[in-house]
Amino acid sequence: MNFVYLCPDFPPNFVLFSRRLAEMGVKVLGVGEAPLESLSGTLRNALSDYYRVRDMHDRHELVRALGWLTHRHGKLDRLDSHAEYWLETEAQLRSDFNIPGIRADAVGAMKSKSRMKEIFRQAGLQVAPGRVVDSLGEAEAFFQKVGKAVVAKPDIGVGAAGTYKLESLEQLRHFFTEQPRCGYFLEEYIEGALYSFDGLVDRDGQLVFCTAHHFSDGIMEIVNRNDHLFYYSLREIPADLEAAGRRLLQAYDLRERFFHFEFFRTSSGLVALEVNMRPPGGLTTDLFNYANNIDIYREWANVVVHNRFEADWNRPYHACYVGRKDWKSYRHSGEAIRARFGDRLVHQERICSLFVRAIGDEGFILRSPHQDELLEAARWILE
Repeated sequence: MNFVYLCPDFPPNFVLFSRRLAEMGVKVLGVGEAPLESLSGTLRNALSDYYRVRDMHDRHELVRALGWLTHRHGKLDRLDSHAEYWLETEAQLRSDFNIPGIRADAVGAMKSKSRMKEIFRQAGLQVAPGRVVDSLGEAEAFFQKVGKAVVAKPDIGVGAAGTYKLESLEQLRHFFTEQPRCGYFLEEYIEGALYSFDGLVDRDGQLVFCTAHHFSDGIMEIVNRNDHLFYYSLREIPADLEAAGRRLLQAYDLRERFFHFEFFRTSSGLVALEVNMRPPGGLTTDLFNYANNIDIYREWANVVVHNRFEADWNRPYHACYVGRKDWKSYRHSGEAIRARFGDRLVHQERICSLFVRAIGDEGFILRSPHQDELLEAARWILE
């Protein structure tokens, strides 16, 4: 099997996807901007070949890269990056080279916030009122119709980038007049707790792994305040959350792919927020492992190569990520954290710069069978 991996060096923990594929005999063919000599030894050893491009945004250069790899290795069987940013690029290249997976004609419904809402409604899920606006007048009309705060975000965007809460007409007018805002998506601001439903489906669309996470705050709020956060996995997934997630999997007919679905829990029930057809960001795939004593990187490769997930997973632990920001002064040092929590603290690392705004400069992963114990630890670390 020939597997093309775009930007295989990013983020650092995702290097394990390439390594696990190589261990199963797959030819991992990397394409990226980084010089080959700058890649880690682990990644270089996993790659059967590597094509360096000057600009990953240059479609013609990417087509040349895949043509060169095809000439050297034969038909390309799979292509991925596991990154939201490259989802459209991946889909177009799959269409160009007839590679299985999400194609260009399907990716729009996975990237556009407005099209997501249509699918949410078709799946019978509750959504916040929203619409695409192309002028300040349309934005003002929507704001007045909602009668409360709204969220403004690019209709097609990545994460919480360019996403803002607007609480008054004055804020709205300032937002839309400081620069052109055509194609922005506005939706009613929802007060609620943020949850995710995450997992992996095989090539037949069967759910082979799933979990759920609860976040201390919304990612938009974290990014805009440049604040810290924590989030943790649940040992028992709420029935309504899993049912909603399964309805979305069916609606999108997702196959051989990770997913990350986000919902708000409100007094009236779950409200679908958005879908992401890739692994959740940061160190969340490592939370999968610590919560279940599995190797999700190996099991994903197993699904790709053999269409089976072999590890047993029954969530013996809650796993919690705690992210601290360098600009804040904390009461407890890293040494004090390690001394206090002992073997409950299973990982600690500095975070890749692109993720800092969302998840912090330094990350800690803890696990425990007891949720209250982890919540107490997270709050202590963030004091």
